[in-house]
Amino acid sequence: MALFNWVFARSQGGEFILRIEDTDVARSTSESEQLILDSLKWLSIDWDEGPDVGGPHGPYRQSARKHIYQAHAQQLVESGHAFHCFCSAERLDEMRAAQRAAGDNPRYDGHCLSLSADEVHTRLGAGEEHVIRMKIPETGDCVFEDALRGQIEIPYAQVDMQVLVKHDGFPTYHLAVVVDDHLMEITHILRGEEWINSVPKHLLLYEYFGWEAPVLCHLPLLRNPDKSKLSKRKHPTSVNYYRTIGILPEALTNYLGMMGWSMPDEREIFSPREMADDFELARIHLGGPVFDMAKLSWLNGQYLRGLTPDAFMDRIQDWALNRENLSKLVPLLQERTEKLSDLVSQVDYLLGDRVPLTPADFEAGKADLETQTLVLDHVGREFDALRHWERDALFEICQQLAGHLGLKIRDFLFPLFIAISGRTVSLPLFDSMLFLGPDVTRIRIREALNVLGVSKKQAKRLERAYREYQSVQPAASD
Repeated sequence: MALFNWVFARSQGGEFILRIEDTDVARSTSESEQLILDSLKWLSIDWDEGPDVGGPHGPYRQSARKHIYQAHAQQLVESGHAFHCFCSAERLDEMRAAQRAAGDNPRYDGHCLSLSADEVHTRLGAGEEHVIRMKIPETGDCVFEDALRGQIEIPYAQVDMQVLVKHDGFPTYHLAVVVDDHLMEITHILRGEEWINSVPKHLLLYEYFGWEAPVLCHLPLLRNPDKSKLSKRKHPTSVNYYRTIGILPEALTNYLGMMGWSMPDEREIFSPREMADDFELARIHLGGPVFDMAKLSWLNGQYLRGLTPDAFMDRIQDWALNRENLSKLVPLLQERTEKLSDLVSQVDYLLGDRVPLTPADFEAGKADLETQTLVLDHVGREFDALRHWERDALFEICQQLAGHLGLKIRDFLFPLFIAISGRTVSLPLFDSMLFLGPDVTRIRIREALNVLGVSKKQAKRLERAYREYQSVQPAASD
């Protein structure tokens, strides 16, 4: 989405603005923000305004714009387009459960709309927890024009009374994005098709504020080979993963540019700048483009073979064979090495891919294959949720899970050794995972699960088992 917005902006002689949407306090970290900046810079997707370069529409982190959203939310309340809602989480859960049981689309029932101004004032004065919701018309349809899909019509009966300001005073995405897009003078929005159902809420907010809405264009989402939505549970979705395995940035942007779009002359090798020179929204294909790793690898090979020998060596050094990267391995290797020629066989799975796995690789483990599958599934889920990739955190996750499953730590770690290194004995496991990083580690665990094979029935059992594990864990504290 960033690439297509950049290309469109450049094709129109416009500006590309980078905004950090970090109002979800639990999920937003300085590390995640830096990863976004580093990934875009690596791909040479630059921006005219943003948190690191400034500009006339700052600040560019939503967490620093909280006062702006609160003022606009209060404006909506005063104009009668939004209201304070004091409903508890328990009441809302019961309401939605009853609606589902009746076969209705779960949505807020308007309970707090009937509160008098005096009652609202009293409850606010008492400091009662509340949110601010927007009002939605009871009848009629939202009809809007999509630059790619034409006219779209969504009944208001399907639109929920969206929370605009949460209990903690931070805005939801829906309020923040509308306010920011207006104040930052955004004229065109290219985003994923999953946001189509949110358009009525956004257009109502533009109407309530008396603002002109930008042009909307909803692009098709990337798909897995089985046509399901591309997600990290099935496919590598982190730019950093492709960087780590040796995909060149120009090959990745080229391939992403081919996802749902084609050059007028149908050539496959082109740069973002060349894409911008010939870009037309009408050339975007609505069919969900399939992300094919084999096709990306082929394209990357085309770029590699186009390099001079010196440039090829420079890319290898930039990728992994440089002093800074290799220095991380010295503490693991120096005490285990008798000849320098020993090094290659010790680090092949760290600097390259590990050998392809088969179910037979797991048979030497003391735990049965079903238990090893459970281990890999639970570890993968825990690693997916891990915010800071640290050795102690990785070990603690495995230690707690081993205790929960009643396994000795050595037996518990066996399938992880296989998943990560492809062997029963390797360099220290947690140091290996630390060196490989979260993206490659997670992918190797998923690949190992695929090798073991997980049926739909088994996947449900694994999900239930993991929920049971979560239910007995102590609550996290700040």
